[in-house]
Amino acid sequence: MSASDPLVLGFDTSAAHCAAALLSGERCLAARAEEMGRGQAERLMPMLEALLAEAGARWSDLARIGVGTGPGNFTGLRIAVAAARGLALGLGVPAVGVSTFAVIHARTPGPHLAVVPAPQGRLYAAAPGAAPALMEAEAAAARRLPLAHAPEPAALAEGVARAAAAQRGPVEPPAPLYIRPPDAAPAREAPPVIFDDA
Repeated sequence: MSASDPLVLGFDTSAAHCAAALLSGERCLAARAEEMGRGQAERLMPMLEALLAEAGARWSDLARIGVGTGPGNFTGLRIAVAAARGLALGLGVPAVGVSTFAVIHARTPGPHLAVVPAPQGRLYAAAPGAAPALMEAEAAAARRLPLAHAPEPAALAEGVARAAAAQRGPVEPPAPLYIRPPDAAPAREAPPVIFDDA
């Protein structure tokens, strides 16, 4: 690890996984991923600690943090974004939000439609330079563009780190990429009637 190479940590919990990668310049020093349906909140920080230890690095060595912003699982997105914001604040380094679409586009040359699995058999989809949308799988196939899928989780985390390292100019605090409203909605029942005994 060259002292002149910035150390960039990238991580993602947008789906049923917890994944992280550490870059030194162009070189990936370490990457880890674990499949999990739940428990990312408890697993993320120990995984990041282990990743740094594996590379012989410390938190204070980090120059930048990249975090996957989805689209994906609402809870998973909030876990990763909150962790990235907290780490950035504590370490005094920028945190860069990177969508899964950005990683797919960077890995896929030529015209394509980047797709990410969505609930109920649908897809989140975006062509390069276009706004993402939620669509039926048949509608995505009808676009007559090759479908480009997200890489496996460790490679996704590495892609997040690479995109964060390449980001130039002012950096906005990361925020989850929500394409659809949450499944849970506030209760719509009328409030209870309060009787006045007076």
